[in-house]
Amino acid sequence: QVQLVESGGGLVQAGGSLRLSCAASARTFGPWNMGWFRQAPGKEREFVASISWSSGTTYYGDSVKGRSTISRDIAKNTVYLQMNNLKPEDTAVYYCAARPGSQSKYDYWGQGTQVTVSS
Repeated sequence: QVQLVESGGGLVQAGGSLRLSCAASARTFGPWNMGWFRQAPGKEREFVASISWSSGTTYYGDSVKGRSTISRDIAKNTVYLQMNNLKPEDTAVYYCAARPGSQSKYDYWGQGTQVTVSS
């Protein structure tokens, strides 16, 4: 069983930055993928970014590409999402998720952390 706990959300002005963290309970992930998703009120959940735990390969959604960086700290079992030049449309609940590398579906989800960007 994998438990994920997000932190780092908050209120920030447009143009500001935030770094979200996702601490994972599993001792090691091996060939897993970790992802960040977000969901704004009245909208569908949206892919933000993902990273391969073993190789560090990253992918980004179009809405955050060039403004965000996903990274992981293997020693701390933690994944980060650095978001810069935040916009009001980035306001959402951000969720961390994990899946084995052989799957396309994310099985494990955190409780979410709220990010609010004021104009």
